[in-house]
Amino acid sequence: MLNLYVRIQNFIAGLHREERGQDLVEYALFGGFIALAIITFGVLAYQGMLTGMLGGMKDCVDFKASTTCAPF
Repeated sequence: MLNLYVRIQNFIAGLHREERGQDLVEYALFGGFIALAIITFGVLAYQGMLTGMLGGMKDCVDFKASTTCAPF
């Protein structure tokens, strides 16, 4: 039982010392933040066009008689 306790202690102590994979996690987080910024900028830049397009799609799905459903 004591041997298992010592092994667990050594394993936990080794986790604090090892830095393998840390760079990969940092690059993944950095890439995720860049992707989020690009998507946010794209949505904000084309907000008017997206609102109009989604509004037209909503009218076509609701089958309003006053709306002509034509491809964009």
